[in-house]
Amino acid sequence: MVGSLTKERPLNTPTWLEVWLEAGREGQVFTYANGDLLDVRVGDLVQVPLRGRRHAGLVTGCKETLSKDLAGKTILSIESVLQRAAVDPGWQELIVQVAKLCHTSVFRTLKSALPPGWLGLRTRRNFFGGRQLWEIQRIKTDEDVAVCAGSITKRQRETLEILDSRGGRLLLRDLVNAGASNGVVKALENKNLVQRKPAASPRDCMAVGGDEFEAEAPQKANSSQAAAVAAIIAGSPGQAFLLWGVTGAGKTEIYLQTSAKVLKDHHSVLILTPEIGLIPQLMDRCRARFGPRVIQYHSGMRKAERVEAWRRCLETGQNGEGLVAVGTRSAVFLPLERLGLIVLDEEHDGSYKQESPMPCYHARDVARLRAKHCGCHLVLGSATPSLESWIRSSHQHGDTVLLRLPERIGRRPLPPVRVVDMRLELAEGHRRLISRALMGRLQSLRQRSEQAVVLIPRRGYRAFLSCRSCGEAALCPHCDVPLTVHRNSDGYEWLRCHWCDHRQDMGRICAHCGSTAFKPFGAGTQRVMEKLALELTGLRLLRFDQDSTRGPGGHRRLLERFAAGEADVLVGTQMLAKGMDLPTVTLAVVLAADGLMNRPDLRSSEHCLQLLLQLAGRAGRGERPGEVLIQTYSPDHPVIRHFKDGRYEQFLEEEIQLRRQGGMVPFCRACLLRLAGPSAAKTATAATVLAESIRESAEWHGWCLVGPSPAPVARVAGRSRWQLLLHGPRLGKDHLWAEPMNLPLPPESALRQLLPTDVSLAIDPDPLQL
Repeated sequence: MVGSLTKERPLNTPTWLEVWLEAGREGQVFTYANGDLLDVRVGDLVQVPLRGRRHAGLVTGCKETLSKDLAGKTILSIESVLQRAAVDPGWQELIVQVAKLCHTSVFRTLKSALPPGWLGLRTRRNFFGGRQLWEIQRIKTDEDVAVCAGSITKRQRETLEILDSRGGRLLLRDLVNAGASNGVVKALENKNLVQRKPAASPRDCMAVGGDEFEAEAPQKANSSQAAAVAAIIAGSPGQAFLLWGVTGAGKTEIYLQTSAKVLKDHHSVLILTPEIGLIPQLMDRCRARFGPRVIQYHSGMRKAERVEAWRRCLETGQNGEGLVAVGTRSAVFLPLERLGLIVLDEEHDGSYKQESPMPCYHARDVARLRAKHCGCHLVLGSATPSLESWIRSSHQHGDTVLLRLPERIGRRPLPPVRVVDMRLELAEGHRRLISRALMGRLQSLRQRSEQAVVLIPRRGYRAFLSCRSCGEAALCPHCDVPLTVHRNSDGYEWLRCHWCDHRQDMGRICAHCGSTAFKPFGAGTQRVMEKLALELTGLRLLRFDQDSTRGPGGHRRLLERFAAGEADVLVGTQMLAKGMDLPTVTLAVVLAADGLMNRPDLRSSEHCLQLLLQLAGRAGRGERPGEVLIQTYSPDHPVIRHFKDGRYEQFLEEEIQLRRQGGMVPFCRACLLRLAGPSAAKTATAATVLAESIRESAEWHGWCLVGPSPAPVARVAGRSRWQLLLHGPRLGKDHLWAEPMNLPLPPESALRQLLPTDVSLAIDPDPLQL
C-alpha cells in the first residue's frame, strides 16, 4: 500500500520510493530504489525505467525498509529528479478531500486532476512535440500600408486588422484560427508588412502582449458594483459570496476589479466559466486588463499546452508572483499557490458537474473546499443562482454572503416578454413553424439595423425519422436513441447519432413494416435556418451550434462575424444564452419552449427557467431597448408565468417549499451508481448483485435503494447501462450541506470485486440528473 499523499517524511536520502506512474485506469504505484542516494521527497517528479522505456513518475511515499512481498526481488533505481515539489502538500490535501467527497481512490482523483499526458510529456525536451512555434508581428504602420494599398487584397487587410486588434503580435496558429491563412500571411511577409520569428518559449505563448503591455483602465463602478468589490475584499478568509446580478449588471467588471486588488498583493486568481465557448470573450477582457499574467486552461487546448500552463502555475508560485488563470471545470485543480480569489461565473450551470468518468465532482464543491483550505475568497456569480447556492445564502445558518446587483449598467431596463400561444396560431389556420408575430418582428430587423438571436433546443435538420404507418423510429444501432436528420448545403441528407457520432444514409423505406411513409419529424437549427431563409428573403442568417463551431477558435470566429454585422439573425442551441454581450441584439426568441419544460427530471423547471432568463438577458444590452418573444403551446405553465413576470426569487422559494415537503434534494442526499458493460445480460446481473450486496446496509442507515433499472438511455456506443439510486434520509437545517455524505457503501475497491472486469462502475454523489 502507498503511504498517504499528505504525509511527507523529512528524509534527504530515502532508500526506497513509492512512485505513481500514469498507467492503467487509475495509474499504478511501483517501488523503486534510490540507488544514487538522491535528495528525494514526497511530491517530487522523478524519471524511472519501466519495461525498457523512461517514464516520469510522482513520488508518493519514502521509506527505509522494503516490504516483505518484495524481498529478494530485483528493484530498479530511479534515474533522476525532474522537478522538485511538482505537487505541494496543500494541493495533495485537496486531492485527498475530493477523493473522499466523490467516494473514489486518491490515485483516480490524482489522474483526473493532472493534465492529460502530464507525466509522459514531462520527459520530452520539446513540450510541443518538436514543432516550431512562430509568432507574427506587425512591422509597418498604417501609412506604409496606404502606400501599397492597391496591392493589398481584402483578406490581407482583414489579417492586418486581426493583428491590430490583438496588440500587433500573435502566434501564427492563433492567427490562422482567427480566420487568416498561411498563404495570406506569407504574402504579407513578402510585402514587408509583417515578420515571422520563432516564439521565445511555449511559456511566452500563454498570453499575447509581452513586456510592452499597457493595461486597460477599469470601468467606473456604480454604487452596487463598488459595494460588492469592497465586501469581497473585506471578507474573512475562506468566505463565499453569491453575486446575484441581473443580466447586464456588470458582474464581469466586479471580477476584474477584485482580481486587480488580489494581484496587487501578489496573490493569484482563478476564474472558471462553464463552457469553452465563453473562454475567448473572458480571455480578451482579462488580457486587456492584466496582460501576460493571464493564462487559459481547458480541454480544447493541446495536451502540451495544458502541461505548459500547469508548469507555469508551479513556477509562478515559486517566484512569488500572481497569475490570472481562466478555464473550465478542470481548471479548478490548477496548482496555483498563494491563491487569493476563486470566481465561478454562471455558477448555476450544469457543465460544472463531472458525470463520467470518476471522480464525479462538481467544480463548485471543489472550489468551496479549496477556498476554505487556502483561505481565499470564493465568488459565485449568476443572474439565475442555483437552488443550492440560494439556500446557502438565504438560510438562517447559511455560510454564503449574498451580494445583489439589482439593475443593469446605465439603468437600462430588462426586456419585456411576449408569449405567443401557438394553439391560437393553429386554430386560426397558421400551421407554420414561425408565428406571425415573430415574422413581423424579424422583417423589421434590417430596417432598424438591429440583430436577433433565436434559440432551438435541438441541432440538426430534423429531430428524428419515423414511419407514419407503424410508428417505428430510426434508432442508432449502438445507442437507444433516435437518429437525427442532418442536411448539407447541397441538399444531401443523412442520419447521425448525437451520443456516439454514428452516421448512416437516410432510408426511405421502413425496415419494420416496409412502408414508404418514412418521414422526418421535428425541427433543428438547420431546418429553422431553411424556413427563415424561405419566408424572409434578404434576412442574413448564421448558425451557432456544436456542428457549426467545430475546430479551434470556432466559437470566436462565428461570434466575431455576428458582431461585425455579417448577419441579422443568429440561430443556435443553448450556447446562445451564455456570455454574449452585443449592443445591437434587441430581440431574443425561443421557438420551442415546450421541449425544455417537459423533460422528466426533478430540476427541469429550474433549468428551463434559468435558460430562458439567461437568453432574455442577451437582448437590450445597448442603448436600444430589447424584447423577448417565446412560442409555446403551454402559455399557462408555471415556468412561463415566472419567466414573463421576472420573479425568479419567488420561483426559488416555491421550489424550496415543494422540495422540503417532498423530502427531495437538497433536503436529502442522493447518490447514483451507474454500471455499463458490453453485454446487456451481464450488466443487468451485475447491477442486481450490487444492489443485493448493499441493500441491508442501506436500510440500516436509513437510505432508500431504488432499482436496479435500465438508465433512461439504456445503451450508448454499444454498452448497456443500468443504475441504482440511493436516496438518503431527510437532513436537518444545520446539515443541508454536510460534506462528504456518509454513504452506506464499502470502499470502491470492494465494490469492484463484485463486478465483472468488463463492467464499469461510476459513483455519482449528488447527481444533477434525477
